[in-house]
Amino acid sequence: MSNAPVTLDGWYVLHDFRSIDIARWQAASAAERVNALTGFHSLIQEYERVNESQTGSFGMFRVAGHKADILLLHFRPTIEEMIETKEHLQQTAIASYLGPVHSYLSVVELGGYLAKPGVDVETDPYLQSRLKPAMPDMPYLCFYPMSKKREGQDNWYTLDNEERVRLMRSHGQIGREYANKIKQIISGSMGFDDWEWGVTLFAHDPLEFKKIVQEMRFDEVSAKYAEFGPFWVGKRTDAPTMVQVWRNMPQRMMGRKNFE
Repeated sequence: MSNAPVTLDGWYVLHDFRSIDIARWQAASAAERVNALTGFHSLIQEYERVNESQTGSFGMFRVAGHKADILLLHFRPTIEEMIETKEHLQQTAIASYLGPVHSYLSVVELGGYLAKPGVDVETDPYLQSRLKPAMPDMPYLCFYPMSKKREGQDNWYTLDNEERVRLMRSHGQIGREYANKIKQIISGSMGFDDWEWGVTLFAHDPLEFKKIVQEMRFDEVSAKYAEFGPFWVGKRTDAPTMVQVWRNMPQRMMGRKNFE
């Protein structure tokens, strides 16, 4: 058996997927709506402050399809701060209408080979920018979890180090070909969530997600050893836009008692 690879670990990552309870929202009074939206706007402003202070990173995305409506994407230095982001949302009035449908916890991960002799990981600007990433200035996001197979002869974890390096070198070359089109953040989730890694992609054109995933699936390391979880795709948004979306949802013209 080969040794487990050494990794460099950075900020924790929380993908918090939420869906709007439309029936409950339509049943809310005008005063309840105003109170919920005021609190929601303040909450997002609070989350966004970490972008300015560089003490974390945050982005909000409108999700395509019916798996979720909104993704709140958090990068923070500690697990405690991740717990607080959830609790702050739960303490707002909007939480009654914005229920959780899925979440994924992981930590930004880089290969240990990047820690070259003589390089101080804590002060090296390049490594710090990778381990503590700012939210990319690209509007579209794709997220999916994945694991490596452990099935019979197709067991990634029984391969020797040299073979894993060879396979990942070829795999990485595909990613480098998309370097100007896609920003990729890999986060490790062993011991944190149900899969082994989370992959978060950002792009100006969402078709690039399809192209890179399709090409990588034909690469040997994916074709033989990779298992993919569900995919989510969304577009970056902000608090004023989401407040307007919520405001545009009509109220039901009937008594509240029918919805309690």
